[in-house]
Amino acid sequence: MKSTAHPAFAHDRPACAGVLLANLGTPDAPTPVALRRYLAEFLWDSRVVEIPRPVWWLILHGIILRVRPAQSARKYRLIWTPNGSPLLAIGRSQAAALAAALAERHPGPVRVALGMRYGNPSIASALAELRAAGARRLLVLPLYPQYSAATTASTFDAIAAELRTWRWLPELRFVTQYHDDPGYLGALADAIRAARAEQPGERLLFSFHGLPRRNLLAGDPYHCQCHHTARLVAERLGLQSNQWAVAFQSRFGRAEWLQPYTSVLLADWAKAGIGSVDVVCPGFAADCLETLEEIAIENRRTFLEAGGERYRYLPALNDAPAHIDALAALIGHHAAGWPEFDAAYDADAFAARRMASRDRALAMGATA
Repeated sequence: MKSTAHPAFAHDRPACAGVLLANLGTPDAPTPVALRRYLAEFLWDSRVVEIPRPVWWLILHGIILRVRPAQSARKYRLIWTPNGSPLLAIGRSQAAALAAALAERHPGPVRVALGMRYGNPSIASALAELRAAGARRLLVLPLYPQYSAATTASTFDAIAAELRTWRWLPELRFVTQYHDDPGYLGALADAIRAARAEQPGERLLFSFHGLPRRNLLAGDPYHCQCHHTARLVAERLGLQSNQWAVAFQSRFGRAEWLQPYTSVLLADWAKAGIGSVDVVCPGFAADCLETLEEIAIENRRTFLEAGGERYRYLPALNDAPAHIDALAALIGHHAAGWPEFDAAYDADAFAARRMASRDRALAMGATA
């Protein structure tokens, strides 16, 4: 693939560090047409569905995309807000708050852009935004605390595909996981503690997005990292082993997925006489369909219909100040050594080098 020229390159452009916040994505609207477009992109990713392409194409286009868009659209309409998709609205708020936090913490220019692996704003558009801003150093932070090939690695694929077209590649750093990061764990534990300060449920359930069991057997560390996160948070909360559990939600298809399944465990608890539960989803950095509809609505119904009495979903960390502080600290750690994050950053020296670069380019025939 041939690299392309920067569409608006200037030799005296100020350089900066760029931070790409990446998340899974969302449809443009809660309609079957928008869902079909979104699901076609999402479910065709071979990192997400590891089935031979000819077979999967027939299943996807012959069955799934004929039925699921309308079903998913009905669910999205239950959570859609005046600002659109909750995931996108929260993501924009996170990016703005993080940009402000980084500006306070570090002396050099740092730009933050939000990109979705599927849907809009795309990763390509976010990278173009950072490129236009002069980002010579790029830190990618996929908002998946626990690593999985289906999420984190897929994000890397999209970034690599886009950067293949760039003539001048930025210095690249990629955060693959932060499941045991102290800032993340502290923000999570504090939020859970505050939400359960009055009338804590008899059990606390850590519900993570599920994956096919074969992913674990193939070497994906996601399952272990989910359990590690939950154990570390439970320790911070001082919970005994019989007061909390881990389960996995959002299974799809007929294959065996990671167990126990969230819906099954909740029903079993209710039938066993557990009257109240609190559910938290530590793998989601922002509330979305899987938390606001599947956990807060569907699984609430499951628990109560099985005999439970009180069910409470604890919101994701979203744009809470403690979460933003934790992400800012995580970025600072991974960007260590870059001039924009160095206390000795010298804006005048960088400006002088830019002007010298411009003069050399003009002398060679470049246009101003």
